[in-house]
Amino acid sequence: MEFSFALVWEILPQLLLATIVTVEATMVGFVLSLVFGAVLVTLMRTPSRPVRALARFVMEFFRATPLLAQLYFLFFVLPSAGIVLSPFVTGVIALGLHYGAYAAEAYRAGLESVPKGQWEAALSLNYTKLRTYLSVVLPQALPPVVPALGNIAIAMVKDTAILSAITVTELMFVANEIGSERFQYTEPVTAAAVIYLVLSLVATALIHLIDKRFRPEEAPA
Repeated sequence: MEFSFALVWEILPQLLLATIVTVEATMVGFVLSLVFGAVLVTLMRTPSRPVRALARFVMEFFRATPLLAQLYFLFFVLPSAGIVLSPFVTGVIALGLHYGAYAAEAYRAGLESVPKGQWEAALSLNYTKLRTYLSVVLPQALPPVVPALGNIAIAMVKDTAILSAITVTELMFVANEIGSERFQYTEPVTAAAVIYLVLSLVATALIHLIDKRFRPEEAPA
């Protein structure tokens, strides 16, 4: 079988429209993961041991179970409890919860990288807890966290393909639909793979720029 570039050109508009859905799902899911991760890491640092244990369990649960299983649970089990969500909303929530657990671990590592003496110095200067976080801790904790969050964003771009399992009309879903209609899967799937590659490379470049922005410039030798 010969690869048909004419078919790729013909179906490209459909794939690009589906790419918009993929990008939207990635962006919304990523924002949700940042928020959910921040909530988890905050709970894991509270004085209450039961709250810390619960937050740790939730984090490990979402990291240790497959995204597809979590997606199916939200989409097929929640309606039996009277909670009915659209495929897109279900998909971005699943992405946010799953990757929020990884974001929480990245946050935790970043916070623990700040030397204990920095906290003690802020306390000696009568800084409030909020001011300590904003002025002392976060400027030091963010740089090592950015690459980890960037990896999460790149992984999320690719894992939006899993949302096709619940009929979200993202890139892979449309590619499979075109393949089943025309009985030619090579061209649409290959084109979709190239688009995923481009999206990942763009995300990588953006992450590199952000990482460079947060990292202090090295002193000249």
